[in-house]
Amino acid sequence: MQQKSPLEPNKFYHIYTRGNNKETLFKEQDNYGLFLQLYRKHLASYVDTFAYCLLPNHVHFLVQIKDGEDLKPQLISEDEAKLVSIERQLGHLLNAYAKSINHRYNRIGRLFQHRFGRKEITSDAYFTRLVFYIHFNPQHHGLINDFSRWPHSSYHSILSEGKTALQRKEVLEWFGGREKYKAFHDENAADFTSIAPLIEGDEV
Repeated sequence: MQQKSPLEPNKFYHIYTRGNNKETLFKEQDNYGLFLQLYRKHLASYVDTFAYCLLPNHVHFLVQIKDGEDLKPQLISEDEAKLVSIERQLGHLLNAYAKSINHRYNRIGRLFQHRFGRKEITSDAYFTRLVFYIHFNPQHHGLINDFSRWPHSSYHSILSEGKTALQRKEVLEWFGGREKYKAFHDENAADFTSIAPLIEGDEV
C-alpha cells in the first residue's frame, strides 16, 4: 500500500472518508451530533476547521493543521516527547465513533472504508470553491433540493452569530462578508458544473 505523506503544520487540507461499501454512517439524527462531539474531542486542539458536511454515508472537512508549536506533545518517557500525530488523532476519531455505533446497534465489523483521504489545498481559488463544494454536497447527491436546508453542515453555522468552534470570522472575511458568502453559494448552486471539475479527485 502506498504511504501517504504526513499532514503538515500550517497547511490546508480537504479531508474525507465514507462508510465501508458505502454503508450508512449516521443511522439516526443524534449520530451526527455524536460524530461532531468526538471530532471536537480528538481534533479541535490540533486543527482549525473552516467548513464541514456530514452526509449519511460520507463526510467532508476543510481544515488547517495548527502550527507545530500548538500541537501538544505526547509524553513517550520522562526524557522524551513527540508532537501529536494528526493521522493518529483522525484514527482515534473514527475508531471511537465506530465502537459507539457497533455497540449501540449491535453490529460488528468495519464501519469506515478507509482512514481519511486528503488533498492539500494549494491555491486561493481552490479554497474558495471547496467551501462551496462541501456545503453543496447534500444537493449534489440528491439528498435535498436546497443545500442550505441541510442541517449537518457548517453553512448556517458560519452565517449565525452563535458560539462555534469554526473559523467563522476568517471564512466570512475571505468571501467579503455574509452577503457575498451567501451570494457565492447561490450563484454556484445554479451552475454546479463549473465547480465540480475543479474538485476532481476529492469525491468519495
